[in-house]
Amino acid sequence: MTRTLAFLAVAFAGSAAQAGGFTNFDSLAEGFVGPMLTDGGITFFDLNNNSGVNPDGSNFGPGDYGTDFIIENATFAVNDFPGFLSGPNALSFGTAFMPGDNLSINILSTFSMTTGQVENAADMDLVYYENGPWGGIQLHLRALLNGSVVGEDLITISDLGGRDNPTGAHMSISGVDFDTLVFTAEFADGTATAFAGIFDNVSIVPAPGSALLVGLGGLGLLRRRR
Repeated sequence: MTRTLAFLAVAFAGSAAQAGGFTNFDSLAEGFVGPMLTDGGITFFDLNNNSGVNPDGSNFGPGDYGTDFIIENATFAVNDFPGFLSGPNALSFGTAFMPGDNLSINILSTFSMTTGQVENAADMDLVYYENGPWGGIQLHLRALLNGSVVGEDLITISDLGGRDNPTGAHMSISGVDFDTLVFTAEFADGTATAFAGIFDNVSIVPAPGSALLVGLGGLGLLRRRR
């Protein structure tokens, strides 16, 4: 029994240490993936499943911008945005992609992410269009636990008018326990909308020391048995 309890302590600690995930999408082949993508321990789902108002005032419904995740070879964009894209691949969405080193930056409204476990921090990079028709749109990364929002990061897209242009940004959440991350584009009043962007370097991690705490709990049980 003593040896069994010691093994369980190690097993639980190892399981906790494996929580979280990371993907830069570089191990995947360019092309359509489908409505769900799992890589590096992170599952992406619920793509463009909402209704809202486009930047031009017209309406869109679920699936209008496509329901397939896409792996896009973003080599040319990596050269322009090395601080936000690791290359060669990035995560895109929708109904089309451009084969080879060039890319199309597609329109999307929302998607979700999970590791299937409770985590404590997340960050990701994105390259998106600012100004032009996209100015003033808010990009929300929300952390949810059992369906309730427990944390959020927010970017408001630059609204200087004129022609739109690509730019890069980093989004992160930390210090809250969550089981799901939801990204949405919204107007300032909360109405869902859409924007044009690609994503890279998605990282989700557990609370620091969670593996150690589980392991110590098992060892405490072992000592009591002695």
